[in-house]
Amino acid sequence: MHDLNGKTLLVTGASKGIGAAIATALGAAGARVIAHYGGDRAGAEAALAEVPPERKLLLQADLHDPRAVESLWARAQAWQGRIDGFINNAAIMRWHGGMAADDGAWDEVWEETLNVNVLAPARLIRRAVAHFQASGGGVLISISSWAAQRGVTNPDTLAYAASKAAVRSMTQTVARAYAKQGILAYIVAPGVVRTQMSEVFAQTQGGEEAVTAQLAMGEWVPPGDIAELVTFLASGRCRHLSGATLDVNGASYVR
Repeated sequence: MHDLNGKTLLVTGASKGIGAAIATALGAAGARVIAHYGGDRAGAEAALAEVPPERKLLLQADLHDPRAVESLWARAQAWQGRIDGFINNAAIMRWHGGMAADDGAWDEVWEETLNVNVLAPARLIRRAVAHFQASGGGVLISISSWAAQRGVTNPDTLAYAASKAAVRSMTQTVARAYAKQGILAYIVAPGVVRTQMSEVFAQTQGGEEAVTAQLAMGEWVPPGDIAELVTFLASGRCRHLSGATLDVNGASYVR
């Protein structure tokens, strides 16, 4: 068990899937957890059900809205006066808007995906870096995707793949530019994780059995595996891993 006692950590998209698993694991490790959610407060509450009230804060924010994004960081920082780590997890994937889409659908999907998956995280990362500089350091962990390295098998989700590559590049830049100021930054690149998003994606690829048959372990990554890795990274115990992209895909994509 990693010890995160005394640390305050912000997790975006903490109401389901990977984000919920991360919030649960951080709370179990003793952290004070700020769980962001979009519309599913019940999911965020369930993720932190075992965490005492004094160690959790649930914050709603629509990541489509730049003002809501800025307010999210301000409210999160005000809770304890300090944030030790930011887990940049929230993202959307749309199932249309690919090469064959009409111009209206193409523009709509790209605009929404970039707003939520790139511009909102960029605003939060900017605030995080400024805060970490002022407070003597901190940890940034971005949940990217193997799609950022290998592309996607469904071209209708092209915007999602591009957005995850952008998040990876942002985080790498933070790692390189601010290492001497005590700011650590890591990228986690999951493969096929047992989440609702992946289950929907599988239906566009011939179904779950077809997707599973292509995986080296013959199974999907449990969200808990991602959560355990993030908990370790949040501890700051391996400083010189900063800047790394950590693949979690059961040996299905080896670089």
